[in-house]
Amino acid sequence: MTPPSKFSKILESLNSRINNAAIKSGRTPNDITLIAVTKLFPPNIWETAINHNLTTLAENRIQEAKEKLKNFKHRDKMVLHFIGRLQSNKARKAGQIFDVIQTVDSIKLAKRLNIISTETNKLQKIYLQVNIGNDPKKQGFSPEEIINSAKEISELDSLEINGIMTMLPQGIPKTTLRDYYKKTCKIKNEIKESVNGNCNNLSMGMSNDFEIAIEEGATHIRIGTALFGARPQ
Repeated sequence: MTPPSKFSKILESLNSRINNAAIKSGRTPNDITLIAVTKLFPPNIWETAINHNLTTLAENRIQEAKEKLKNFKHRDKMVLHFIGRLQSNKARKAGQIFDVIQTVDSIKLAKRLNIISTETNKLQKIYLQVNIGNDPKKQGFSPEEIINSAKEISELDSLEINGIMTMLPQGIPKTTLRDYYKKTCKIKNEIKESVNGNCNNLSMGMSNDFEIAIEEGATHIRIGTALFGARPQ
């Protein structure tokens, strides 16, 4: 885990790389949101993030986020994203805890979240997860079905499709990686232009490839180890 004494310098370097990638892609650094992925780190990691103006955080386990929230006094200062696989039977708890659920991977899950959000009078912000590489180990809509699925989900009154997210297969060549990101961006643009005008965001890219993701249109990058160091075992 990154020592507190080195954190500011690491963040400064990371922001410089983000800025350069944004400029290279013809955008401004303000177009990119760094999502600090705090999964598996101890609860005080949220304090560290907030103290360094990192206000968009992400967890992939509901119970872990719930534990971190117990003694956290700055909930109003952050936007909390869920980036793990969400089972329908845990949808209610996810809706209570998270501002944005990035991993909506089926119409069934979307309908479940809609029912819960209607009951609690909440407009739940979601991203649709696309399995752009058709990886059997990854969840998400196939590229072939996501447009029609987005149309159906857009009819649900208590959900708001804010973006698209993807996780790529491990160990693929950079040229393939870039191609997948181009395709994901194209899907996001198509949904925004012809299906749902709220679909502004594109969550893709992590610690090892975020610059390529930004160059290909990412608005949100999910950074964990490049920021906080190796996760505790």
